[in-house]
Amino acid sequence: MDDKVFDDIEIAPPSVVLSAARDFAAALVETPQYRAFEQTAERFRQDQTAQQAMEAYRQKQMDLRHLLMLNALSAEQTAELESLQNAFANQPIVQEYSKAQTELVTLCQALEDTLSESIGLNYAAACGVSCCG
Repeated sequence: MDDKVFDDIEIAPPSVVLSAARDFAAALVETPQYRAFEQTAERFRQDQTAQQAMEAYRQKQMDLRHLLMLNALSAEQTAELESLQNAFANQPIVQEYSKAQTELVTLCQALEDTLSESIGLNYAAACGVSCCG
């Protein structure tokens, strides 16, 4: 960026930025999307069947990680891994969690767009990689 662009940007004191960030976070946690995500995440953590299915899939991935990196799985190994992945992904709580996560990410992306528009700067690009895309 050249100096002209920086001259046009208003810089707020850190205390103002922190206060605005806290207000933003407080508003975000009150949204239905955030609340639904938190509630679903807690139910997911408490669901023993889903946790066991996730652990079985993760363990098989770890066992096969070297073959996965080399793209050298046998058809049998691929089928077993896919079966474990499907067993995990088809758990009702996993599907609820995934839906809640997608809805929260969609909200965060919309907020990112609104923030970028209001400050006249592409917020995500200015911050680098973000959780929202």
